[in-house]
Amino acid sequence: MARKTQVFKDTIIDAAVELVKNQGPEALNARSLAAKLGCSTQPVFSNFKSMEDVFSAVVDRTLEIYNSFVQEIVDSKKYITPYKAQGMGYILFAMQQPNLFKLLFMRDRNKEEHPSEEKLFEDVLPLIMKATGFDREKASFFHLEIWATVHGIAVMAATGYLNLDPELTSTILTDTYQGLIQRFANEKCN
Repeated sequence: MARKTQVFKDTIIDAAVELVKNQGPEALNARSLAAKLGCSTQPVFSNFKSMEDVFSAVVDRTLEIYNSFVQEIVDSKKYITPYKAQGMGYILFAMQQPNLFKLLFMRDRNKEEHPSEEKLFEDVLPLIMKATGFDREKASFFHLEIWATVHGIAVMAATGYLNLDPELTSTILTDTYQGLIQRFANEKCN
């Protein structure tokens, strides 16, 4: 009797990430994953309780990929500040990996537990406060306005609606940042 090849959890996750990367998040199901692995669905469900568990593992692995990508952008020191580098990393990830971006940042999160604003902003607020001299409240509002611009550009890139050159994108972020600095310096945060 021929010995069956064992399919490991990491192999399944890698194949699922590749499937999402190439075909989009909606392509991730047990049959398409089994086809990608060249096996039946049995190994998938031997390693995971459900497709929701597979999906969760794929999100976690994709988040690792995203964080590594952004860290490389920050470490390159191509952009003036780490704060701007993080924004550019977010947008460049959307440009270069649109399906992975959609999985992370454009999925329905109504049934997910949401981190607090404090947790979401814990890495960036100190960067903003140091660069601008703003207090925590003003820095939070400043980040929210920058974030809306960054996310909007990234979504347009990921969906193919608008394909801006990275240099023009960098200029837009600088202009937005400087304009908000000027406005925040001249008025109170409402």
